[in-house]
Amino acid sequence: MNLFEKEVLVNKAAEEFENQSPEELIRWAVNTFPSITLACSFGAEDVVLVDMLQKVSPETDIFYLDTNVHFQETYDTRDRLQDHYQKSFIQVLPKLTLEEQAAQYGAELWLSTPNECCNIRKVDPLTDILKNYDAWITGIRRDQAPTRANAKKVEYDVKFGLVKFNPLAGWTSDDVWEYIRSNGIIYNALHDQNYPSIGCSHCTKAVTPGEDPRAGRWAGNDKTECGLHK
Repeated sequence: MNLFEKEVLVNKAAEEFENQSPEELIRWAVNTFPSITLACSFGAEDVVLVDMLQKVSPETDIFYLDTNVHFQETYDTRDRLQDHYQKSFIQVLPKLTLEEQAAQYGAELWLSTPNECCNIRKVDPLTDILKNYDAWITGIRRDQAPTRANAKKVEYDVKFGLVKFNPLAGWTSDDVWEYIRSNGIIYNALHDQNYPSIGCSHCTKAVTPGEDPRAGRWAGNDKTECGLHK
């Protein structure tokens, strides 16, 4: 399938699945693109997608970007999910260890140049893993941030060169938590400690009532995205 054919397919699917359930889209995605993977960061949206995917296509790969600086609660969530679903998630590591990064770029790069840190520890590893697939599934929602407001449920990801599925694009946070509670889904304990959005431990803090849910990400910096999503 060439690029033009993919774009035609993507545009048609985006329209067709706009008002259909995430499960229906996931089922179509894995049947249409057998070489597909789910990106999991172990936040609320992603644990929902893990559960949905296990019910639809348990053999489909699930990977996570291990920056080496996740919260312990995030690693605990990974372990609990793997045990519950009897599914091993693919660990994707940066090329540089934290020590090598500090030696080349200086200590605490996440403070001095957070975009460079994200490139090294997230974007470059993601680029490498996605080369193995024709499509990927993500947990982004339109109401998470202005940068995601126009996300379609099916897109062609120009940045990484493959088809991108956002099954929860039209969901609200309430929808996510309704699914988690109704289905007894394992989730990150930090969500109960005022962490609605969870990234690396160095760059994420709890938010206060009334704050934007992503205010705890790169607090004090104008950065709002790590670069994984355009």
